[in-house]
Amino acid sequence: MDVDSAGWSGEGAFTQVVVDTLRTIDKVTLVKVEDAPATRSEADYNFIANEIFVTFAMEERYEPFKSLGIFNRKRRVSARAMTFDELVKVLEASEAIGPADYADEGMIQYLRTERIIPPYQTRGYKLVELVRIYEAK
Repeated sequence: MDVDSAGWSGEGAFTQVVVDTLRTIDKVTLVKVEDAPATRSEADYNFIANEIFVTFAMEERYEPFKSLGIFNRKRRVSARAMTFDELVKVLEASEAIGPADYADEGMIQYLRTERIIPPYQTRGYKLVELVRIYEAK
């Protein structure tokens, strides 16, 4: 499996958890991680938005087709080894990730928030992390 993180700054602990989980799935061949343009930081909060693009492995199988009205021929067909809906279920079953906040046939979205209180400071900030997963086509 290949992971392309050239467009990612490395920010986002939850994003790293998702990427590590995707690495363990055999049917995923490529993961590309990028910073989304919505990322911003202010005094009270940090908003981190990351996008992950996933490519599934292809598998070949033989399926029958009609030739002169009879099922006596077979042709080789290439198909994805995993569907996007199956990926949603695998990530949902993961203890570290859990169910998605939003999922449809083209995107999975997670939104995580946590309160960060740095040492030796009286005031903390809120960290909001948005992770979107798409299928690269």
